[in-house]
Amino acid sequence: MNMNRRAMLARTAALAGASVLGFPMIGRAATPSYTYGGSAWLGHYSAYIAMKTGLFAKQGLDIKWQSFATSSDRMSAVMAGNVDLAGTGVVSSLALMAAGARQFQVIATPNNFGRAEGVLVREDVTSVAGLKGKKIGVTYASSAHVLLLDVLRQAGLDPDKDVSIINLPATNILSAYQGKQIDAAVAWTPAFDRIKAVPGTHVLLDDTAFSLYKQYAITPGPDVLLTRAKLGKDDPDAVRKFLRAVFEANAMLSGQPEEAAGVLLELTGLSKEDQLAVIKQTQWYSAADQKALMVDPGNFVSGMQKLAEMLVSLKQIDRAPKVKDWVQVSYL
Repeated sequence: MNMNRRAMLARTAALAGASVLGFPMIGRAATPSYTYGGSAWLGHYSAYIAMKTGLFAKQGLDIKWQSFATSSDRMSAVMAGNVDLAGTGVVSSLALMAAGARQFQVIATPNNFGRAEGVLVREDVTSVAGLKGKKIGVTYASSAHVLLLDVLRQAGLDPDKDVSIINLPATNILSAYQGKQIDAAVAWTPAFDRIKAVPGTHVLLDDTAFSLYKQYAITPGPDVLLTRAKLGKDDPDAVRKFLRAVFEANAMLSGQPEEAAGVLLELTGLSKEDQLAVIKQTQWYSAADQKALMVDPGNFVSGMQKLAEMLVSLKQIDRAPKVKDWVQVSYL
């Protein structure tokens, strides 16, 4: 290629904010790109809305979406450095805290849900005691698993002897239930809503039956938002902008639920009616709510600590970490 021609192309590319043929990029700075780890669970609604409606872009953020079937898979990606920002059920992060992992920070809690997860049974079961001898499908190391273990203990049932607990990926629970491979299912939305719609099925209980719910308003696996610790160190302003966009999306979920439901249908596959019901039965926290939850008096952090101690008693983790050591509120 003629050198003058090559130089002209390089200058043109630089002005466009790109690089060509190895020439360094000058002129307009590229928008940094970050990966968010999510799923169709409601804890990710605000991030999905922020991405789809341009709220992240308005903050100058380029956020790529990556879906994971479970919180455990998502946290593994965070630990490996493949995900920068994420929402997760807190159980999987508590397990990593207990192991001393420092690769992530908890930065906020986006919502409070209590009726979007629960134990689903057939008509012959009318109480937790009625689960004795049944095969129960649930995803291990999830909030649903913690809920099941807790309510069995409340009812005096031994999870190792009185019931058969079958470990199933969240995406397989519906088909296992429909195929009668399991007698009962413990799941979260959208699987929860789909199983609930199976003829002859009813909700035996939801997260409001959880031991810690009444005192701390905390579910078996409350949602948290987190950042990779390295991103927080290298670009704390990006984390602040991420949270601003998320809380703008939460304002839409609270104040414009119909509009929010329309955005979410592609993610969840729910009907508009069911999607709207999930949104309306969930409390969407604002940025202002975070102070009482995370800082002063920090009721949510206290609840997470109690949950960590419960996980030890349920033999899900070996020791209870000091949860507040992983909470970073400077981005709020």
